[in-house]
Amino acid sequence: MGLDSYVNTFGGVCKQKYGERIRKLTIDAKFTCPNRDGTLGKGGCTYCNVASFSHEHKTELSIQEQLAQGRERLPSKSSKYIAYFQAYTSTYDEYLVLKQKYDEAIQDSDIVGLCVGTRPDCVPNEVLELLVGYQNDGVDVWLELGLQSANDATLKKINRGHDFAAYEDTVIRARKLGIKVCTHLILGLPGEAHEDYLQTLDKVLRVGVDGMKIHPLHIVEGSTMAKAWRNNKMSLLELEDYAYSVGELIRRTPKEVIFHRVTAYAKKPMLLGPDWCAYRWNGLVAIVDDLEAKGGQGAYLEIGQEPAA
Repeated sequence: MGLDSYVNTFGGVCKQKYGERIRKLTIDAKFTCPNRDGTLGKGGCTYCNVASFSHEHKTELSIQEQLAQGRERLPSKSSKYIAYFQAYTSTYDEYLVLKQKYDEAIQDSDIVGLCVGTRPDCVPNEVLELLVGYQNDGVDVWLELGLQSANDATLKKINRGHDFAAYEDTVIRARKLGIKVCTHLILGLPGEAHEDYLQTLDKVLRVGVDGMKIHPLHIVEGSTMAKAWRNNKMSLLELEDYAYSVGELIRRTPKEVIFHRVTAYAKKPMLLGPDWCAYRWNGLVAIVDDLEAKGGQGAYLEIGQEPAA
């Protein structure tokens, strides 16, 4: 059985709502970040090299051209798509600039959703009101917030430039307006272990969340962490440890929360380590095996169930 058998997945929810799998088309709208342009700092997050996950990085294509190219690149086609502003901080610009870019992304009739990836400290109220307007027009809107960890010491160490309080504030404001929030978490950050992941999940759930993405820390070329990795100053999660931790997080998560992703991969030579992240299915298969053996989403929240020691 696949992940859908154990987890409330984004793909499953979309299929139930639209009658088919909905594909995300990624967009690089030439945004930057406040900890890259000098506003908060320079160099960005220590794990980050956007070229590792964005096909359109440094592209000269328009948003419409990127969407068209994305449709063609997909191995299987859909009749409906979601426009996904993924690269860098996709709310970090003037209101009218943002509106122009979002408007262009959703102008085609086959675009039924809008996902906007950003930082918790770059979401002013006027941006939320803009997203509410699209939602009121029938667009399926998701605000994706890169939190990574709820530990302020970890956030400082990886040069995020914000704290958990900034995340909490944005989530409360967004959800009060009815905007769905998807929170990104990274497992394996320097200095963190399994108990830290559980504490982060607990804090995220207490604030409230609609969706989550979980990623393993992987070292990519061009990142600050690449230097530490080459100098043998970093240890990375083994596949078995990652699958165990993801399974434990899923079993502690209420069933109404939607998992947009539970693992991630990158291609060599961009990927430096761990090697298992070079293959799309390794992480997913290991996680499904763990869920099959120990229970799926929300299992530890059911009456009479207790987490394994």
